[in-house]
Amino acid sequence: MLDADPRLHTGDCSTGRADNPNMKQALTVRDAHVPGIIPWALQMRSISREDPERVVRSVTGAILGCGGWVLSRSASDEGLIDILFEFERQSCLEIYSILIAAGVELSQSAHIRFTELCQCTRLVRKDCSEEIVSIDLEIQTFAMNEGKDLAAPAPH
Repeated sequence: MLDADPRLHTGDCSTGRADNPNMKQALTVRDAHVPGIIPWALQMRSISREDPERVVRSVTGAILGCGGWVLSRSASDEGLIDILFEFERQSCLEIYSILIAAGVELSQSAHIRFTELCQCTRLVRKDCSEEIVSIDLEIQTFAMNEGKDLAAPAPH
């Protein structure tokens, strides 16, 4: 799986073993109270056909507008954007929606993780709504250059 990072933990609603051997074991309630372990620390990949500057502005503004915190953001000359942000778990549906509305096309794995997060949050809302979710979002941008020759070198 390309999106998996062994240093990150994925939370789960259940306390039993995963039915799929490729899935990580769920954290227990005891694990959630251990300093340094974030039950929902996710790494996600996505693409966007928007201009990188516009993507950074719209995604950052949308995260802040939903009560989230942008911890870091960076962009490369190749159009790769990395945004590390956190939010209270009770806002997961809003965060998921604003990413889509901002023109971010999440990978299949990212959609599955967000769906799992939102469903688990809905099922155990009272127990976890104030937990913090941390997402490291990588966005590869492919800006649509209307009327420009894509093969021509960029001016220096």
